[in-house]
Amino acid sequence: MTVRELIVLGTASQVPTRQRNHNGYLLRWDGEGFLFDPGDGSQRQLLRSGAAASDITRICITHFHGDHCLGVPGIIQRLSLDRVPHTVHAHYPRSGAHFFERLRYASAFYDAADVKEVPVTGDGEVANGKFGRLEAFELDHGIDSVGYRLTEPDGHRMLPEKLREHGIQGPQVRTLQAEGELNGVKLEDVSEPRKGQRFAFVMDTRLCDNVFELADNADMLVIESTYLARDTKLAGDHGHLTAQQAARVAKDCRVRKLVLTHFSQRYDDPAEFLAEAAAEFDGEIVIAKDLDRVPVPKRATGP
Repeated sequence: MTVRELIVLGTASQVPTRQRNHNGYLLRWDGEGFLFDPGDGSQRQLLRSGAAASDITRICITHFHGDHCLGVPGIIQRLSLDRVPHTVHAHYPRSGAHFFERLRYASAFYDAADVKEVPVTGDGEVANGKFGRLEAFELDHGIDSVGYRLTEPDGHRMLPEKLREHGIQGPQVRTLQAEGELNGVKLEDVSEPRKGQRFAFVMDTRLCDNVFELADNADMLVIESTYLARDTKLAGDHGHLTAQQAARVAKDCRVRKLVLTHFSQRYDDPAEFLAEAAAEFDGEIVIAKDLDRVPVPKRATGP
């Protein structure tokens, strides 16, 4: 059974609070685990969430401010301690390679994990595989920062009644999917188009074109909303978004599920973020809490 869900490890911005850990997000995407921006305490939060280091297949860092990367040493060392057997790819802005090296080797440990560094060198694809295509795009935060987008290829949804009508069953179905035709029956005769799903991850940034590029038609958009609209100038001065701005992005980009996170410690009431976002965006809104499990929406019907 495939699972697509976001496990929220932390939702604070610059500093953790009593209720919120530093950032950290594990996207479970079928057999892959994308760990985004592991801040301080991410190893323990991973344990508390019920996930394991062995679930991680890629580490994706948006930028090298501490709340987005100080958990790297613990995560890397846990990968080794648990003898994770698969390669874990690490993506981050290329200009921060020296920071990643310092974090990766922050203390003495038996380095047994296979961690392959694949720095982001510009806008576009950084990896592809059965999971689809992982892309990164530059954002506007004052230091080099990127956002990530995961896109599944479009495919087909098999129609059981059409398969029965043409006498196709068992292993023949997989053959038809692979080859596109079987005994004169074409794939389109027994299926309908299935649009691939999209996940977007946008952290510290002012509004810029690539925020909209990343969010375009996302089934799930995880996006920072550090400030409320009453502090819009402060948000811009520090290279951040407000909940209002994030919600307008979601509306303009036809997002299906909006997940707001990275909240400033200056605010006490999460309901303010929900109210502000709901005034702009009428889709599903999640105000992320530590240790939440947020399912990726079920596939949209039609092409």
